[in-house]
Amino acid sequence: MKISKFMLLQFITAAIISSTSCGKITESTVSTDGDWSRASDFEGAARTEAVTFTIGDTAFVGGGYDGTSQRRDYWAFNPVTGTWTQKADMPGTPRNSAAAFVINGKGYVGTGYDGTDKLKDLWEYNPVNNSWLQKADFGGTARYGAVGFAINGRGYICTGYDGNHLKDLWEYNTQTNSWLQKASLGGTKRTDASVFVINDKAYVVGGINNGAYPNDFWMYNAALDQWTEQRKVTNVSSSDYDNNYTGINRSSAASTVINNKGYLICGESSGTIGTVWEYDPGTDLWKAKTTLEATARIGAVAFTLKAIGYITTGTNSSYRFDDLWKFNPSIAKIDNN
Repeated sequence: MKISKFMLLQFITAAIISSTSCGKITESTVSTDGDWSRASDFEGAARTEAVTFTIGDTAFVGGGYDGTSQRRDYWAFNPVTGTWTQKADMPGTPRNSAAAFVINGKGYVGTGYDGTDKLKDLWEYNPVNNSWLQKADFGGTARYGAVGFAINGRGYICTGYDGNHLKDLWEYNTQTNSWLQKASLGGTKRTDASVFVINDKAYVVGGINNGAYPNDFWMYNAALDQWTEQRKVTNVSSSDYDNNYTGINRSSAASTVINNKGYLICGESSGTIGTVWEYDPGTDLWKAKTTLEATARIGAVAFTLKAIGYITTGTNSSYRFDDLWKFNPSIAKIDNN
């Protein structure tokens, strides 16, 4: 079983750490930029490595591993009423560590791990009639821990693990129900990476490769089928912009987009972490935000509804979570809310 286990972290510390790197002084401080508050708990069983996709103003969360077995149930969250509604179970094999994307108002879930085998099937969810339909199998090898995203009406699955770490990219065409291999991610192969799409560009960051956390960061332009490396996400330059870059490179993080900025939340970086980083594609810079005000976790899912970010599920040591937390990056931290 690939589910990671780590020591339980029940508190967040504030510290100032100084070290010398490339002749610079590095300062790391805990940010209070952005506010976390408790929301309506996920109504399904606690789990980790679930999958999420958003259609309109509704977020869907399902699949995952509950500590005993893989799951196939899916739940829809309405941010206005704060309620969860169970939807049709996904047919096929229950799984964790799948990839998902949305095209033309339908959700697509594929690949993953069933506890024994790696998977490559693809399923389409139609929210209008609450039904699933099997589509053409993923074009690459069966895998788990891949990232999924959509750009301009095409779906994409990239990276993952099939017995080896991967960096291949495949494009799904809903009109032909077929897959086409595209330009591979530059740099390091990886699994359990994170992805967010801003202004029709996909950004892939983090993950793990042979026990190390890659610090390269890549942007994909689907129109050109081209990857462009962004600035490294560790303190490696001779400039000052990356002085406080600590722990951005991580695996099994939750990611989402709020107001055209990307967010990495929680994950693993030599231990389970609860820190949050914001990426601005206009400047190619990262900024520390308020740490999750709940137990740090890996394998959680994040989504955005009405300019508010949410995180739910995940694991820390033997604990699996069903709490839901919402994040407003536009205001300062409010204590005890």
